[in-house]
Amino acid sequence: AMLDPDRGLSLTIARVVQRLQGSSLHSQLERQARVSLHKPEIRLESLKEDIKDFLKTSGWEKKLQNAVYSELNVFPSPCHPAAPPEHIKEPLAYMRKAQGSWEKRILKSLNSMCTELNIPLAQKRPVNEQKELLNKWNEMGTDEPDLSLFRPVYAPKDFLEVLMNLRNPNYENGEQPSFRNHLGLIQVPLKVKDIPELKEDFSELGLNIGQLGIDDSAQVPPEFFENEHVRVGQKVLAEQDSAAAQQYVRQGCPTALRADLWALILNISNQPEDILYYEQLKSNVIQHDLLVDSLIYKDVKLTASNDDYYFVFEDYLYQVLLCFSRDTSVLEHFTYSSATPPKSYIQGKLGMEEYAVFYPPNVNYNSFILSVAPLCFLYHEPSKLYQIFREMYVRFFFRLHSISSHPSGIVSLCLLFETLLQTHLPQLFYHLREIGAQPLRISFKWMVRAFSGYLATDQLLLLWDRILGYNSLEILAVLAAAVFAFRAVNLMEVTSLAAAEAVLADLSTLKVMPLLQIFLFATVT
Repeated sequence: AMLDPDRGLSLTIARVVQRLQGSSLHSQLERQARVSLHKPEIRLESLKEDIKDFLKTSGWEKKLQNAVYSELNVFPSPCHPAAPPEHIKEPLAYMRKAQGSWEKRILKSLNSMCTELNIPLAQKRPVNEQKELLNKWNEMGTDEPDLSLFRPVYAPKDFLEVLMNLRNPNYENGEQPSFRNHLGLIQVPLKVKDIPELKEDFSELGLNIGQLGIDDSAQVPPEFFENEHVRVGQKVLAEQDSAAAQQYVRQGCPTALRADLWALILNISNQPEDILYYEQLKSNVIQHDLLVDSLIYKDVKLTASNDDYYFVFEDYLYQVLLCFSRDTSVLEHFTYSSATPPKSYIQGKLGMEEYAVFYPPNVNYNSFILSVAPLCFLYHEPSKLYQIFREMYVRFFFRLHSISSHPSGIVSLCLLFETLLQTHLPQLFYHLREIGAQPLRISFKWMVRAFSGYLATDQLLLLWDRILGYNSLEILAVLAAAVFAFRAVNLMEVTSLAAAEAVLADLSTLKVMPLLQIFLFATVT
């Protein structure tokens, strides 16, 4: 149900106020206001105005604005007040149902692993084990436990199969007028953007606008643009304004400023209470042993040992992911995600809520690892690294692992990718389809991992700049299509899926920004 704009606005304001009321920012503002009462410039006859002025000049108003901006970025626009809560999670019933059965399948797989290996989902660690873990917290990578019996809960291709089987029950055998000619693997009628709409959305990536990540722009000499861009970036940081930072990074982040700009956009300031919270999660890891710990361990070992880039960050990866698997604040995002967190109980305490353990909804840790690893290049302080990852997860990455109709959700991204190829590279699309190499079978893993592990790190960070800048994952689908366009000549010559995969096996030499620009702004539409 649509809301009239005024009603929508008042509901949004009410929700933001309610969410900020319990926050530490709220108590800090109250404290500051009380402190200000002792200042000579605060007069009784103009108390309210004077306190407002004080909060403005002392920088607290900016902090409040950033907090409001952050809320608006994360939470969806309000539904009709009469809409049931599941509509906030996901408006389409068949999507909710599909997500529900996918979760059941994952949980079943976890439970059967517990039964086979005869280990509980969660148990308290013996004291000597707790001490040992605490002592080696910063070098967990040196451990070599035998994890041969643990298996990944699912691989990307299992998830793709589920998405391929999605159907809207309101349409009998694909009788969807506008959709009948879609020949990709995704068979649900969601609205995705065409190139003119994408051009408008991503207008800052235009050919005549300076970009970091473009070496030879005809319009602007790169070094001139870069120096000026750094100067503006420093100013944006000095202003401490999240909205300005988000606009700024659409043209890319200078390497030296990226960590601070991302933190500003995500409104992460690493306050003492945040550090304390991280320490509490750490002590939870030390006290309780979860089945997922072994899965995380195995995935980190596989990922880090196969990747020279990420090998150096192995210890950070354990710390972040083990803490993440204990973090119940992540549960908040399930009010606006189609997913529902699985719950299990510590051995022998079934049904007692204080012994409930919420399982991270997505046990494909391999993708998680690949979304933490690039952040390790930017943040070296564990609690800050942790908060940045958690915020990236609840804003963006969870959408790549759950079934929903959201424009940044993985289903829409797959459909957008296929539609762009079918519309703008029809010959290539039909050729690959004919030889049994449906393009999505190749690009799915890139998108589900936000290209981490595929692109060179400097290129990946330039891509993620734009995800943050546009508050959207749609650019992943555009880049995937652009990669196919770039390798089209070679792909037209292949005669099998294996050969097509070989042509696209190595993306590490690709330059992201030129590919995106050419595909979006030089494609004839």
